[in-house]
Amino acid sequence: MKRTFRNLALLASIGVTLCSFAASASAGQDTLRFGVAAEPYPPFLVKTPTGQFTGFEPDLIRAICTEMNAKCEIKEVAWDGIIPALLDNKFDVIFNSMGVSPERQKVIAFSRPYYETTGVFVAPKDVKLTLTPEGLKGKSIGVEGSTTDAEFVQTAYGKTATIRIYNTQDECDADLLAGHIDAAFLDKVGDIDLLKSREGATLEEKGAGSVKMDPLKYGLGVAAGLRKGDTALKARIDQALDQLHTSGQYAQISKKYFAIDLWPH
Repeated sequence: MKRTFRNLALLASIGVTLCSFAASASAGQDTLRFGVAAEPYPPFLVKTPTGQFTGFEPDLIRAICTEMNAKCEIKEVAWDGIIPALLDNKFDVIFNSMGVSPERQKVIAFSRPYYETTGVFVAPKDVKLTLTPEGLKGKSIGVEGSTTDAEFVQTAYGKTATIRIYNTQDECDADLLAGHIDAAFLDKVGDIDLLKSREGATLEEKGAGSVKMDPLKYGLGVAAGLRKGDTALKARIDQALDQLHTSGQYAQISKKYFAIDLWPH
C-alpha cells in the first residue's frame, strides 16, 4: 500500500517556503542520506532489534549506492514529517514507498518510479462482491489510512459504501477476519502473506487485478522523493535504477520478497 502524506493542507504551506530549502545534494558527495519512516512497513522496510534496516527498500537503497559509488545512511523520521524533513535538509532522499501524486509534485521532485502494484479487494470466499459503486452499496470496506489505496477507495466507492480507515493493515486484516467489515482493499503485495496465513485460508481476492494503477485514479507509481533543486541527484538515481533493472539485479532483490514483478511497466 503506497504511503501518502497525512496532512495535504500542510503541503501547501510547505510549498510557500520551498525556496528557502534549495540546498542541493551535490553530484559528487561521498554520503547519501535516505529518509524512511520510523514505523515498520514489511516486507518493504523493517528495523531489526539490533538496529539494522532490512527489506526490499533497504536492499534497493544499498544497490543504488553501489551503482552510484556512494556511501549510504538511512535515517528515521515520523511519516507525517518526512517531506518537511527532506526540505529542511535532514536527509537527501525519501525512499519509503511514497506514491507520486500531483499534490506532492508541487512541493518535491521524484525519481523515475521504482515499483507499482495492483489494488485488490479481499473478502471471505463465501461472499460475492460486484466491484462497482452500486454493487458495493451498503457494504463496509476497510483500508489502511494515509495510503494511495485509501484515497482511491474513498474517491471511487465512498458515496455508496462505508469506508473504514485503519491505522495499520494488521488492524484492518483483524477486523476482516472477525467479520466486522465486508471486504478490505489493499495492494496485491500486501495480501500475499495474509492469504498464505492459516487465518487467511477463509479469504480470497475478489476481481483480482481489476483495479490497476490508473494514473488519473490511483496514482503515478512509487518513486524516490527529492528536493526540486537536486536535479543532478535525480539523474544519478534514475540512471542507477535503470542500470539495476537492465542488469537483472532489481529482479533478484524483488524475488527475495515478492512473488510478483513490481517493476513499473
